[in-house]
Amino acid sequence: MQYNRTLLSAGILAAFALASAAHAGAPAEAAAPEGADAAQDAGAPGDRAPGQEMETIVVHGIRESLKRSLETKRDADAIVDAITAEDIGKFPNTNVAEAMVTIPGVSIDRRFGQGERVSIDGTDPSLNLSFIDGHPVAQAIWLYGEQPNRGFDYTLLAPEILGRLEVYKSPEARLPDGSLGGTVMMHTRQPLDLEANTISGSIGYNYNDQAGSGRPTGSILYNWKNPQGTFGFNVAAQRYEEKVDRQGIEIFNYHKVAEYAEHSAAVAAQVAAGELDPNALVPDEINAAYFQQTRKRDSAVVNLQFKPSDEFDATLSGMWIRENFDSYNQSVYNFIHWNAGTMAAVDHLTQGDNGLVVGGHSSGPNAGIIYDNQLRQSEVTTKGADLRLNYHGNGWGLSGQAGVSKSENPKIGQYLLEPVYYGDFSWTLRNGYTLDDPQSGRDPSRWGGGWLGNNGIFSAHAKETYGQLDFSKDLGGFFNQLLVGVRYNKHDEDYALNVYGGVNPGTLADVGTIGFTDILGEFGGFSRDQARHIQVGRGNILRWIRNSPLDRAHPDPGSFLNNTWELTQKNSAAYMQLNFGGDGWRGNVGLRYVHTKTDGSGFNLPGSIAPSLPAQPGWWQTRSSTQNNVLPSFNLAYDLASDVVLRLAGAQVIAWAPYNQMVNNTFLNDTVLTGTGGNAGLKPYKSTNFNLSAEWYFAEQSVLAASVFFKHVLNFIDTTPATERHYNSIRDTDPTQWASMIGSGGCSADGFCDYQVSRPHNAGSGKIKGVTLTYQQAFGESGFGVVANYTYADGETSQGNPMPYQSKNSISIGPYYEHGPLSARLNYNWRSHYLAGGYVAGAPPAVVDDYTDLSASLGWRFTPNLMVTFDAMNLLNEKYHQYAVGNKQQLFAEYTTGQRYMANLRLNF
Repeated sequence: MQYNRTLLSAGILAAFALASAAHAGAPAEAAAPEGADAAQDAGAPGDRAPGQEMETIVVHGIRESLKRSLETKRDADAIVDAITAEDIGKFPNTNVAEAMVTIPGVSIDRRFGQGERVSIDGTDPSLNLSFIDGHPVAQAIWLYGEQPNRGFDYTLLAPEILGRLEVYKSPEARLPDGSLGGTVMMHTRQPLDLEANTISGSIGYNYNDQAGSGRPTGSILYNWKNPQGTFGFNVAAQRYEEKVDRQGIEIFNYHKVAEYAEHSAAVAAQVAAGELDPNALVPDEINAAYFQQTRKRDSAVVNLQFKPSDEFDATLSGMWIRENFDSYNQSVYNFIHWNAGTMAAVDHLTQGDNGLVVGGHSSGPNAGIIYDNQLRQSEVTTKGADLRLNYHGNGWGLSGQAGVSKSENPKIGQYLLEPVYYGDFSWTLRNGYTLDDPQSGRDPSRWGGGWLGNNGIFSAHAKETYGQLDFSKDLGGFFNQLLVGVRYNKHDEDYALNVYGGVNPGTLADVGTIGFTDILGEFGGFSRDQARHIQVGRGNILRWIRNSPLDRAHPDPGSFLNNTWELTQKNSAAYMQLNFGGDGWRGNVGLRYVHTKTDGSGFNLPGSIAPSLPAQPGWWQTRSSTQNNVLPSFNLAYDLASDVVLRLAGAQVIAWAPYNQMVNNTFLNDTVLTGTGGNAGLKPYKSTNFNLSAEWYFAEQSVLAASVFFKHVLNFIDTTPATERHYNSIRDTDPTQWASMIGSGGCSADGFCDYQVSRPHNAGSGKIKGVTLTYQQAFGESGFGVVANYTYADGETSQGNPMPYQSKNSISIGPYYEHGPLSARLNYNWRSHYLAGGYVAGAPPAVVDDYTDLSASLGWRFTPNLMVTFDAMNLLNEKYHQYAVGNKQQLFAEYTTGQRYMANLRLNF
């Protein structure tokens, strides 16, 4: 810690000395820094010299958008990349994340096909904060069992509502703290920046070829301001719908041959004969996974702006977003590690290469197949209000911002139907199971008979309350502006889970079926029995469970106690920043102080006590922690020539783990005996960051740039699985199944089992180093141009573990053409493999294989006010492939999500 502070302090002093020495002898009345306007545009109040007017944002076409983006990058004091106006909307994308892939150092994760999580300079998405018009946005989860993430979920925002976006790679003291890789500042379109009575909108249709269907979409923006330009308002609204169809293979876990040999005499004999390596890994199940969803998003953003004089302006903003994420997930798989009986049913295993078992056979009364139906209902509502005030006096300025943002998903319902088929079968690693008697597997009366499922309801709430006050004072000389300010932010998060039993027992013949699936034709590889298995249908599931006598008065105690928690985190910050500039030099140096108080509450049961309701006194516990951090920073830019800019930046930063990881909670999968949980003793990530860049603006709308970054993370938080003993709720809900589990997985008659639970912990240090290269050029008046970047990132923890979500290499190439009425754009994005979280609760970390995305956009402008666009995404129909760390042959998951197409009619008046 002391070493890094000394190193950063030395860097700040060196930057001062270098800039001051170069400035010696310059006139005292040096001009304000060239980056002042760009910094003001970035959403920080109070840092613009008086008398400067914001330019009206009138952006038409790809080339003009790229030009504005380059101007922002060039004029900024910090290391910044930007995308602007139509540059956002003219990418082939369905959300803002997909528009960001052309920014160097930015890569996205596509677990459901769409861009969802954004990594910056090789850091985990949860370590990069995003702000809209300078304020945070609360986010509640949409997926049952999902955990909250501090990283912004960009599926929340429609690209149409934004005017511009910047990614700050190097911090400034005035910017909010909490980001390790970069801070994303997004800006909605402001009324006084647009023409009066502006109307723009689109009507379109989205089609997914794998789903075989599409959905409509539409958006509109209206802007008005009075002739004096002192008052205006705008309203942006959107209705967006999209089909999501994900098909693939999943393997939940692997166990050693030796564990099967303990229960199966046949496997023990194979080991004794040398046919099997006792340490070889057996895939416990091979799942045919099919996820279907229609995503619906209704959003509205309202801005009212009042500027009665050049000195004062006020903006009141409101946001409302409602998203529907109802989905249906079908899984059907052999489960040979379920209990002692299913392991004893294994009568043969086939040894393969790379320490893996690649096939086998099970027989007898305990040989079974599980058909897992998860019908989920989910609706997230996000709303907020924000007030911004700015006053510029004679050589000074005062700005303020305050607001609140709330997001809730009060009833994330899951209707679980889980019948079991008992019958002999064989299986292979890549083809799944084949029934010895296929006809019996098509008989609905052979599926079920006992426990069939339950109804779970998650509730999630998040709230952000914030306020900020900033003061600026213009100074004479080399140091031309002083910025000071304070900021307060309070985050509240709470979760609860209730699981209700009482589902009527029966078979699928009683529930009702709708024929057989043919879901994996796009994926391929599965046996006929597994690819075309019997199918229930959503309506039948709902009717069966809703018509059951669910015991609403007695939810499952373990689910409630393990998954109910609250967290409140309060951040109080103060900063001071000096801006300087002259003789080609400009930049800033600053100090930010952050006081953080965290209160995390959850149930903590003694390990030997079975959970019960009502909760006993003393079980609900709150753990509080306080952190104080002093964060110095500097940014130095030098115009080496009229077209060359050199930059050096350094800062200390902090970031926090996701909210659920900071409280006592445990999400358990009682079937596969895995789980995830929190750790109330976590400390924040702390990192010393350095950036060095060179930018050559060799022609109009053109740049060639290189940047080097280094991050020394002083407290890295790692997540690893460990064996924990917990109570298994199956003992209370399905006694027959529980009886078969006793003796396997450490399960004992008192209801406790051994779970592999992944929890975060303070893991020492880590280092990230890398390089980004950027090339952008418009080829004269030909209409052709290209935007391209390459990022190299290499990092690991002090234990030698890779950094999550970090691809060592990533490339983005985007040639475009725009001439007359025709515009066309092609985007090629590739990122190398990276570590990601497991896809089920408690699954070990998995590696996502190299991923390529190829998209295209075509537009024809009939008139200045009318344009038709056609976008095609995922043209290569890339597979999302996950495998075990260190063994690419040890498959965990592989999905396809289909090619996506959008057609839009765009209007602009």
